[in-house]
Formats: sequence, structure tokens, C-alpha cells
Amino acid sequence: MEARASRFLERLHAGPPLVLDAAMGSDLDRRGLATRLPLWSALGLLERPELVRQIHADNLRAGADIITTNTFRSTARTLRKAGLDPERAAALDALAVRLAREAIVEAGRPEALVAGSIAPLDECYAPTFDTPRGVALEEHRAHARDLAAAGVDLLLIETMPTIAEAEIALEAAQETGLPVTVGFVCAPLASGEPVRLMSGEPLAEAARRVALGRPDALFVNCASPEVIAAALPVLREASSLPVGAYANVGQVDDEVGWSPSGNVGGEGYAEHAREWLALGAQIVGGCCGTHPEHTAALRRLVDASDA
Repeated sequence: MEARASRFLERLHAGPPLVLDAAMGSDLDRRGLATRLPLWSALGLLERPELVRQIHADNLRAGADIITTNTFRSTARTLRKAGLDPERAAALDALAVRLAREAIVEAGRPEALVAGSIAPLDECYAPTFDTPRGVALEEHRAHARDLAAAGVDLLLIETMPTIAEAEIALEAAQETGLPVTVGFVCAPLASGEPVRLMSGEPLAEAARRVALGRPDALFVNCASPEVIAAALPVLREASSLPVGAYANVGQVDDEVGWSPSGNVGGEGYAEHAREWLALGAQIVGGCCGTHPEHTAALRRLVDASDA
């Protein structure tokens, strides 16, 4: 795994840009698994693991360099909320990594990398973070440790709505010794206002503070393409770290998690990503509402840009 992690870091700094996969939860729903909160995408691990593996494989065939484990909602905390045994969390993390590895074999993409997804402990769009620091650190530590033990190549902290939890998750993830990236989720743009996290904290402050912890890259994710374009220059100005982006298409659904209404097709999405690359993004991918068609369009865009 050390060689794979080194290869990730080399590509991150030297290029060409890496293509991250598309969403899992919304694609499970699109393919017939009716997701529901609080489990959302983790329902795939419990009820349709073969479908999770297929979505990974389809993204790999579409050209993804990195696939993300289906562990956004596999934590002990989420299982407890769903009335399930929280002790199952480690086994679900191991299953998620195994499905990703099997998909790599199935798709014939041995060079592809597996990123372990680490999400906020509670809601991604919550403006506050109320969990005591010690409790949060231990929960994020357990998740990161389980993903590392299962064999991921890097840890992808994503959709962080507050600075405090982003810092805690980074500290926990770095204890594994794996490469770690940190992604923020930002609020809709307000005229004349700086780009802000869902908490209301300025993205510039978030990026500067988290950069002090020396992650391997900073991201913005799960926001509209327009918010992503406004946020990337803020990340680049805040530090010298590599930056990446993956947007959502659609809208939040309080029952199933995400609705793809108003969906943007692959080529339209790639036009947005063209701007992100011009703004310096070294990784581009898709968040909620995107599917392998978006991955394929990103692959064509990156290949054409590198030609």
C-alpha cells in the first residue's frame, strides 16, 4: 500500500489531474435501491453489496483513477441512529473496501486507487458542531483506523460543514500514516459575501486553519458547480496545498437523502469542470446526483487537456 500511496501523492503534485469517481448514494437510488436516512448509501452494504460493487466497476470503466468506499454513513453513530448494532461498523467498513477492490479486478484497472470516505458524524449541512472534542476524535479515529486496516490507499475526509470537525477528523486520519485530504461543504453564494462553510465560517479561515495540520490536499465538494468555481480560488490563496473539487447536481431530500431533479448531464458537468481545472484543481470528480456518465465526461476532459 505504501507504493500506491506514493503514486497518489506523485500524481497529485506532478499531474496530470486525477479523476475521482461519481456519487454512490444517488446512484444506488437510481438503480432501484430505495435509500433512506439515516443510513442512506450504507443501505447498499446491508442490502445490495453486489450493486455497490457494480457502481464502483462502472466508474472504473468510465475512467476514474480513484474510487471512494461506500463508507459515508457506515459509522457506529449512524448504525445506532438506525437501530442497528454499532459494533457492525468495522465489518461494514471492511466490506466496503473489499467491494471496491473486487471492482478494480472486475474492471481490469489494477492501477486504480481506493479512497476511504470519512464524513461528518452528523448532518453534512448542519451549521453547528456540538459533539465534545474527545468523543468526536475517538469516533473519527475508529473509522479511520478501520478503513486503514481494511486496505484503503488514502483517506478522503469530505463534506465538512465546520472547521472544528474538519480539524478533528484530520488529526484522527493522520494517525493512520496514510495520505489524507480534507473537503469542505459551502453554503450558497450571497452577493458581496465571501464563500462560507455551512456553519457560516469563512472558507478562507477554514482552509488556513486546516492547512496548518498539513493534509495532502484541500477540496470543496457537495455544492453547486457555481459555488465550487467561487471556492477554488479561495483554497488556492489560503495555502500552497493541491486542491480538488466535486460538485453536486440536484437537491437535498429529507427522506431519501438526495434528489437528482434538475440533473446536469455528463457533458454539461464537464464544462463546469473545465473551469475548475483552469482554476488549478488537481482532482475532479462528482458528488451527489452524478453517475458514471459524469465520470466518463471528466475522463475525456482531462485526457484532452493533457494531450
